[in-house]
Amino acid sequence: METPTAQISFADLLQTAVSVPGTISSAYSAFYSYSLGNMILAASQCAQRELPLGPLATYRRWQELGRQVLKGSRALTLCQPVTIKRKDAAEGEDEFLLRFMFRANWFVLAQTSGADLPAAEPPAWDKAQALAALDVSEVPFDLIDGNVMGFARAGEFAVSPINPHAFKTTCHELAHILLGHTAEGEQADSEITPRNLRETEAEAVALLCCEALGMPGAELCRGYLQHFWGVGNAIPERSAQRILRVADQILKAGRVAEGGGL
Repeated sequence: METPTAQISFADLLQTAVSVPGTISSAYSAFYSYSLGNMILAASQCAQRELPLGPLATYRRWQELGRQVLKGSRALTLCQPVTIKRKDAAEGEDEFLLRFMFRANWFVLAQTSGADLPAAEPPAWDKAQALAALDVSEVPFDLIDGNVMGFARAGEFAVSPINPHAFKTTCHELAHILLGHTAEGEQADSEITPRNLRETEAEAVALLCCEALGMPGAELCRGYLQHFWGVGNAIPERSAQRILRVADQILKAGRVAEGGGL
């Protein structure tokens, strides 16, 4: 079953997730093998239906695991990549396009019965592995301004040695690089992201990563978001999607092991 994309706003989902402490950490613990956007989407639907968070899988996958979906259970909707084949009008050859569609094909553990499943913990996260996978380098901090806690330049970043929240700043600076903010100054003929939106995007990425991995700094992120973007102002849908994509990149790049996800 497909759900029209117009009915699902990642901006709304992100707004709720960053506003309510614990939302991201709970979703990540339960659904870490899925994309961050789908984690939040699944957690939101579970909250609406008063379903406890837990392992998530398709009907067929639950059968393979020795469990049966309970009669009358309504599937959860997630965003799924779909490859579409079509004929190129100019060349007359087949071309393949990747599209994202919303489909209701997933059920959480609470919607099933049957064989017990082994407990699974979210995988550990390794900074060195993440930087190597993202092709980003950490360089020595060379600024003399004691008020600056970190910076990003092209494919490099640095964190001040006196920074009390080094992980949060690392994610913030990585976000600037992966979002393309550090390259915008070199592209005078392109559209430049306003500074307040750049900082909002980077700080939202840092918040998502801090909460997902249980690292300190999430509350500071919320304060900075209010400063950069204002209280109650909606983050644009395109920015919300960029934020979720980049936070997902960072989390997956440093994932040491899959940890037994479904």
